[in-house]
Amino acid sequence: MGQHRRPKPSRRRLLAPTLFTGLSAVAVAAVVAGTHGLDLSDATAAGKAARSTRAAVAPAPIPTTAAAPVAAPTPTDGPTPTPSPTDLPAPTDTPAAAIPTAGATTAPATSGAAPGTTAPAPADARETATVGALFSGSVAAGNHFCTASVLHSATGNLLLTAAHCLSSTDGVTFAPGYRDGSAPYGTWQVTAIHTTSNWAQKGDVDEDFAILETAPSNGRKVEDVVGGNRLGADEPFDATVRLYGYPADAEEPNLCANSTAQQSAYQRVIQCPSYPAGTSGGPWISAATGDVVGAIGGYQQGGDTDDVSYSAYFDHTIAALYIQAETAAS
Repeated sequence: MGQHRRPKPSRRRLLAPTLFTGLSAVAVAAVVAGTHGLDLSDATAAGKAARSTRAAVAPAPIPTTAAAPVAAPTPTDGPTPTPSPTDLPAPTDTPAAAIPTAGATTAPATSGAAPGTTAPAPADARETATVGALFSGSVAAGNHFCTASVLHSATGNLLLTAAHCLSSTDGVTFAPGYRDGSAPYGTWQVTAIHTTSNWAQKGDVDEDFAILETAPSNGRKVEDVVGGNRLGADEPFDATVRLYGYPADAEEPNLCANSTAQQSAYQRVIQCPSYPAGTSGGPWISAATGDVVGAIGGYQQGGDTDDVSYSAYFDHTIAALYIQAETAAS
């Protein structure tokens, strides 16, 4: 099915997946409506703090310094994988008028902060504008339940978030750059949810990512207004990333930069304080490439403490899901 193949668990303990397969011609994603996920009427349950319903492998110790390089899983059999997102078209330039010009940068400057330090994301950075909050109902303080980000695509209307964040598109809107009760660039209605079949059927934590479609707003696609982040796959586990997320009890996004490490065969982990419920779906953007290489989710639905976050590993599985979603949105 083009997803991670899993060995049978040992009688003594659960084993992390160790085998990696190529893609098949069978579709690997499904548009899901109401078959899994969280009840959007309960904002306190949505996001990072929600408990996973699956047993999970205990996390490996997290290094406090830069992690040693860890080779990413490589395919062992199967057809040739779908081309990686490095073959996808580069993002188009963001209209200058759409983003604040005073001090605007491609990415926020984090070099002055110690690794693993969390602070409010600057409002005048172009990268920050691609990150927003998901709302159930009106776009108002206290109504956001998860985080999403604009994913660069030929269709210009795709978002990236965690699959556990939502089970239905009913009343769900996205506000990029949301801050203090205001949606400075507008809002976009979510119209479709794309997840892998392993997530839809099994709640597979190693595939806890979703690509959302949005409808035009005032005749404009979301990427035309704020730009989008290119999807990255097969990044080394020891990459340095910028981590974004909207805490459910806050009205501005958090930003933290730190190195990541390997928690299990298909899970990435990072130490960044103050990422509680509501930050699920927040993008992990590579400091080296600018590509989005993760989204808060996966193991423990992103982590059961505020200071440690997880992401399912981005490989050929999400690359195939991206192509499926882009085709459906065309």
